[in-house]
Amino acid sequence: MATDLQQLEIIVKKIGEAVLATTETVERLAEKLDALAAQVQNQSQQQSYQIFALTEALQTLVDSQAQSKEQLDQLTEVLRIFVKLLNSENPQ
Repeated sequence: MATDLQQLEIIVKKIGEAVLATTETVERLAEKLDALAAQVQNQSQQQSYQIFALTEALQTLVDSQAQSKEQLDQLTEVLRIFVKLLNSENPQ
């Protein structure tokens, strides 16, 4: 009977050790999962900022292109007037 009790104590002790080891493993996995979640969240925020910055840069480029086109249109009109004046002063 004493050996049965000792074996039972050994089994219970091993079960306790296994439970502790499993608990520690689960805690480490939870910490790693939390770290990964934080990393993913940071990357998501960075990507959101990068998309916002890219959108702003693109809008600035579009605005700049529109202004450049307007200036080119004005320059073209001035050159047309200039050529017209030159032709009227020096008819061939």
